[in-house]
Amino acid sequence: MRGKRGYGPCKSTQNAVPVFERLKKRNKSKPDDFIFPKYHHEMFNRILEEEGLKFDREGRPRTLYSLRHTYICFRLMEGADIYMLAKNCRTSVEMIEKYYAAHLKDVLDASAINVRKKKPPKKEVAEIRRGELETLR
Repeated sequence: MRGKRGYGPCKSTQNAVPVFERLKKRNKSKPDDFIFPKYHHEMFNRILEEEGLKFDREGRPRTLYSLRHTYICFRLMEGADIYMLAKNCRTSVEMIEKYYAAHLKDVLDASAINVRKKKPPKKEVAEIRRGELETLR
């Protein structure tokens, strides 16, 4: 993805993959072709206006950037790791807490968010590292 700080990797949701594949097939696109047309902003705004969704509850206009907010909020409500989410969205945990998660405090399940992965026993870690070294040789 390309953002204000240049290019970087971004992982999408699983549900986006079939939609992406369908668009590629429908457009008969080549690897370097754009999936969305140059006028995607106008298309998005027209859809929002036709469906009566151009403005949110506070009267602020929705834009394509609104989808970033929706993505981050949905992932948080699903219990995503906030650190991994920040890395994927190329932002900081502080920004997510301040601007995205502030109004979700009553919705989020703290037990799902505050989960740590168990560390594998040291023996397994040593075996994994040994296996990685062997594949590099």
